[in-house]
Amino acid sequence: MKSLREVDPKVYGIIKKEEKRQENNLELIASENFTSSAVLEAQGSCLTNKYAEGYSGRRWYDGCEFMDDIETLAIKRAKKIFGGEHVNVQPHSGSQANMAVYFAALDVGDRILALDLACGGHLTHGHRHNFSGRLYDVACYGLDNKTEMIDYDEVLKLARSHKPKMILAGASAYSRKIDFKKFRKIADEVGAYLFVDMAHVAGLVVAGLYPSPVPYAEFVTSTTHKTLRGPRSGFIICKNKFAKRIDMQVFPGIQGGPLMHVVAAKAVAFKEACSAAFKKYQHQVVKNAKTLADNLEKKGLRIVSGGTDTHLFLVDLQNRNISGADAAICLDRADITVNKNLIPFDSTSATITSGIRLGTAAITTRGMKEKEMEKIAEFIDCVLSSYGDDKICNRIKREVLKLTNKFPLHNK
Repeated sequence: MKSLREVDPKVYGIIKKEEKRQENNLELIASENFTSSAVLEAQGSCLTNKYAEGYSGRRWYDGCEFMDDIETLAIKRAKKIFGGEHVNVQPHSGSQANMAVYFAALDVGDRILALDLACGGHLTHGHRHNFSGRLYDVACYGLDNKTEMIDYDEVLKLARSHKPKMILAGASAYSRKIDFKKFRKIADEVGAYLFVDMAHVAGLVVAGLYPSPVPYAEFVTSTTHKTLRGPRSGFIICKNKFAKRIDMQVFPGIQGGPLMHVVAAKAVAFKEACSAAFKKYQHQVVKNAKTLADNLEKKGLRIVSGGTDTHLFLVDLQNRNISGADAAICLDRADITVNKNLIPFDSTSATITSGIRLGTAAITTRGMKEKEMEKIAEFIDCVLSSYGDDKICNRIKREVLKLTNKFPLHNK
């Protein structure tokens, strides 16, 4: 970044500080990961200079022959790892991918049945301040009170009662496998579309560690930056009969020109996801999540639903008499980065919460394994048990630095 340092030292300085934070901290936010150097290089390439409104062979601007090559390659690779009849790789984010699906399949005011946000759903699945909740009539299914897992009989009952035009499966804070075959059966019974947001588990799907929704759903969306370990962006998989509608809603419906430097980075990430090393990495991600959850449970912390099948899980902090918001702040002082999160049937607000969400994708990218998960569980327990003790936080911070120094990032 020699040029940046000379042209804008202030921006350069802030970036270097963030680089240091990523290098030194334990990144346990479930929706974050570290890309490869190849992904970073593609995203920082000259493709950022080119407008490419439209689709391959049908651009509004000339000079797009190489943009066509990039987009075609990204689509081909996405189909290779996920299957699916039609793929659109232009959405700038997962949220915009979801918006395109809604606009393609629904009219304003149509009813959607989706997982309650308090039980692990996402903002774009119907939050009242989000476009999804403002434009559509959203009914919610929750979790079983005892198991804290999806009760498919209850989903069927609600579907029969609400008669939604679309049923949405997928979550941002649900640690168990979702049975998409059952959702397909429910959707068929009530005549609804099935839409699956697999943003969090896309990498696990590639490795065969999580059921693929593609054979069952009319529409599947995902981000590319969580377990998939690519750039921050999104894509859509759909049945061929919806291809034209999806493409029209992405462009010109909700976006102008695609970010071709990001599309190139997606193509690189899709290629990396084809490798045996990537699948091995995903296996380790899940092993690490299970080990971290088990060790925290041994220390008296309650894990929502009793464990995890994925890269993430929720920790109930009520028996520690500390809120999720306070716990996240306290852990951050020790260079352990997590996020506050509602737990099922939480009595607090979304800004306070009774829990935290932990994920292992980023620390696994660094090369950490089960042994390190045991240490991290000790760090977390120590900080939470000594809430407000700066001396303890500083000691754990030093221990965290020793650990991260042993597992440096390699994408610089």
